[in-house]
Amino acid sequence: MPESKSKFLIAAVGAAVVVAGSIAAYTYFKAPSGGSSDALGSAKLVPSTALMATYITTDSQAWAKLQQFGTPEAQKLVAKGLENFNKQVFSDSNVSYEKDIKPWAGGVMIAVLPPNQGKPAQLKAPNAPINIQQESNILIIVGIKDKLSALNFANKLKSQKGLKFQESDYKGQKIIETTENSKPTYSVVLNNSHLVLAPEKQAVEKAIDTFKGESSFASKEGASSILNKGVDVKNSLAQIYVPDYAGMVQQLAAGSPQAKQLPPQALAQLKQIKSVVAGVGVDDAGVRVKAIANLDPQLNKFQYQSSPGNIVGQFPTGTFALISGNGISRGWETLVEESKNYPEMKQGLEQVRGQLKFFNIDLDKDIFGWMNGEFAFGAIPSNQGVLANVGFGGALVFDTSDRKTAEATLTKLDTLAKTQQIEIANRNIGGKDVTEWQIPRQGALLSHGWLDQDTVFVALGGPVAEAISDRKNPSLDNSDTFKAVTGSLQKPNGGYFYLDMDKTQTVPLLKSLISSDANAITILSSIRGLGFTANSPDKSISELEMLLALKPIAK
Repeated sequence: MPESKSKFLIAAVGAAVVVAGSIAAYTYFKAPSGGSSDALGSAKLVPSTALMATYITTDSQAWAKLQQFGTPEAQKLVAKGLENFNKQVFSDSNVSYEKDIKPWAGGVMIAVLPPNQGKPAQLKAPNAPINIQQESNILIIVGIKDKLSALNFANKLKSQKGLKFQESDYKGQKIIETTENSKPTYSVVLNNSHLVLAPEKQAVEKAIDTFKGESSFASKEGASSILNKGVDVKNSLAQIYVPDYAGMVQQLAAGSPQAKQLPPQALAQLKQIKSVVAGVGVDDAGVRVKAIANLDPQLNKFQYQSSPGNIVGQFPTGTFALISGNGISRGWETLVEESKNYPEMKQGLEQVRGQLKFFNIDLDKDIFGWMNGEFAFGAIPSNQGVLANVGFGGALVFDTSDRKTAEATLTKLDTLAKTQQIEIANRNIGGKDVTEWQIPRQGALLSHGWLDQDTVFVALGGPVAEAISDRKNPSLDNSDTFKAVTGSLQKPNGGYFYLDMDKTQTVPLLKSLISSDANAITILSSIRGLGFTANSPDKSISELEMLLALKPIAK
């Protein structure tokens, strides 16, 4: 059995043995455990040194919500995968997760402790380099919601072969060491309501110290508020808590021998983010992920501005992927300002500026300066001309208050194209004047034009320019799929990432990538689309939201 699966079994066995050894009376087993499965209760047993924690619910009602989605084929595939996983994990026993573990296991909290610096270096050979590997400590807290079921499970596992058990005492608490294939797992039951598991004994001892009164993750500065608030998602499946984002990254990087030391500039960037909390849930639209980053307003230099969302209406309903936003020029100014702290980045920008100056183009003014309004990039199906083999093209659309500079830049690019033996032609599409870069016998390679007084587009492929310019068909914002995928995302927001899964699978190039994987096709066919957006009400907070829109199962 693979090591990862073996460790999973070890943890389950260790849990059962601990439960059996720590509970004394049959009558007490019948008593309700009371609040043992909530995130805050588990966090009170996690040491305050923990870098992050994830709480996973075992509430069957929340997970059952997923069963309302997917095609019958996809549901069969998932069910078969879970069945095979159960057989592989418990291949050497007669244990069943559904029958033996699910009845008593409450919510699960997985905490990441700082890398263990006390492990000795391993020398493989006299002349071999010393491998100093600082491993992260994982601590698992499992709520016990049914003590009688837990006892029955423990008794069942006592007869399993190939397991070795050893007890030790730490501050009056019984620690069980369960060994299988020379791989130990340490466990203890605290307060008769929580099972604590870890691959390192030291982590279990620290949990006992916390239980005895040392500071906990629940009381840690930055953690208390995000634990109490969490993230508001329906039918929550998991919540993730990072009370000190910069500190976490710094410690994990320091514990990895492969990672380079973080430069002061990078650390300063990380310190903009104080804490992060995220949640995963299931609602009527599909699987939804929300994340909230608490920022330091004094360090946050980016000037966020919400996007009106009107530019989506410039794209045809056939658009299968789209990224939109607002104020590229402001983002560019922030990047230039930050580059002053990064010599390599600053040098790279200066090189690009110098190369463009050779063609009489100012990178800051001619390229980014006029991109001060809403923008969007969309992928649109097309099987004609230069796009015949690929199956799709792209279009960039910009709103600008500086049409004069934008027109001057496009004229410079047209002149540059002529020097490369590209033919420049003009034609009228849907009443709009469009300039095309044409390739003999293949049509337009690139096109650009104005959709109105303030909106300019640049399109790859003649058919894409026609789809953008000649608005005979409904626009993307009126399509049922776009509404289903993005309609429930938070508003106002800074723009969208949108993907129509059905249309994506019809694009020849993309279709060929998955055509040989029947399982991938089955799973993707149950997904309607993917939507993502972000919002920042003020400089102290940033909110992210993603929806994996799923198709409801046919009844």
